[in-house]
Amino acid sequence: MQDCTNRPERLDKLLASSGLVSRSEAKTAVARGRVTVDGISARSPEQKVTRGADIRLDGIPVDTSPFLYIMLNKPAGYVCSTEDGDGPTVLDLLAGPDIRRGLFPAGRLDKDTVGLLILTNDGASAHRWLSPKRHVEKRYFFRCARPLDEAAIAALERGVDIGGLLTKPAHLTAEIGGTEGKITITEGKFHQIKRMFTAVGNGITFLERICFAGLPLDPALPRGGYRRLTDTEIRKLINPK
Repeated sequence: MQDCTNRPERLDKLLASSGLVSRSEAKTAVARGRVTVDGISARSPEQKVTRGADIRLDGIPVDTSPFLYIMLNKPAGYVCSTEDGDGPTVLDLLAGPDIRRGLFPAGRLDKDTVGLLILTNDGASAHRWLSPKRHVEKRYFFRCARPLDEAAIAALERGVDIGGLLTKPAHLTAEIGGTEGKITITEGKFHQIKRMFTAVGNGITFLERICFAGLPLDPALPRGGYRRLTDTEIRKLINPK
């Protein structure tokens, strides 16, 4: 992760970056003596402060970390976009100051696909996770319309033509004759898994992402719920082995 804690920045800018207040509200808060820096009342909104300082608004610590990383358990019916289109967006599930942090979904899940989604404002890292050259693994639990036979499983693992595009090899954990299992892919083509199953004469009836880049979906996180990633989880995402 980029270390920005020792670079002095304007206090009002840091306060606004937390999502708690706007830039103008930050200036008013400082003027009214509501802001302290390392236990001392802030002098002015232009005061230069590092992100590593203890900044408080009304006595409450302010999170001034430059980047935010959130794990969301996406429910069905929400689109992975920053703007309303074909239904509500995953950003509509956020509350409080997180709404103002400039978050966006790192990658997409189909509207009816559920499960693990990472929201962040770290564009550089998100680009690396999604780069085809990175081969970041994404694991899904699936249910399909018809029982899987040995030939279909072998074809999916080998790679199938999904309309002029040959998918890279996938890994399946599924029983022959069963209608559910897990599939791991390293790409993110449009409706890829659904198209893969269509290519072998089957169809997907339920799809849930359960792991992204080695980070599993928190089983304690309810559908539609979210939480910030821990430092350990962030390090795993930013610096994968």
